[in-house]
Amino acid sequence: MSSPPFKPDHPVLLAVIGGAHGIRGECRVRSFTEDPLAIGAYGPLFDEGGNRYTVKAVRPQKAMLLVRFAEVADRNHAERLNGTELFVERAALPEPEEDDEFYLDDLIGLAVETVAGETVGTVVGVHNFGAGDILEVGPEGGRTVMIPFSEAAVPTIDAERGVLVVEPGAAGLSDAEPEEGEDEAEEATGGGDA
Repeated sequence: MSSPPFKPDHPVLLAVIGGAHGIRGECRVRSFTEDPLAIGAYGPLFDEGGNRYTVKAVRPQKAMLLVRFAEVADRNHAERLNGTELFVERAALPEPEEDDEFYLDDLIGLAVETVAGETVGTVVGVHNFGAGDILEVGPEGGRTVMIPFSEAAVPTIDAERGVLVVEPGAAGLSDAEPEEGEDEAEEATGGGDA
């Protein structure tokens, strides 16, 4: 009899299965850990359904890993796992060693304000679609907004206050103001419309 699915209380995404490799059930895996080969160092991994994946063996292959899971017996099973996200309970991860280090998932729930102190909302998600990390911020009313997680857009993270400070222009929250004198020059030449 198999054990019931396990749902982590505070799941942290560690990897995504990218498909099958070979005929014995090995999976191509994209790891998000600092040391990709440490993917199995935090205990068993779980998918969104609570199914367990125990790393038996791992080896590098170009930009991916080849992983053998105890629960995956053959290629057919490995093929069905393509795109499966693998999580670990947050408590299984070590605490950051430096004051300015953190896990991206720890940003969820932080308040967001501009450098001028205006409230923007709260971080509701952290995404990476391949071009860098993006923060999803939910304002008190209205739709969520996406902010690039870069030093220009997010110059300060105040962990003590639980606040993430953004620069509106770099974060894409406001249109760039015309430089002083641009409006007058445009008026003097008859405007910009032809």
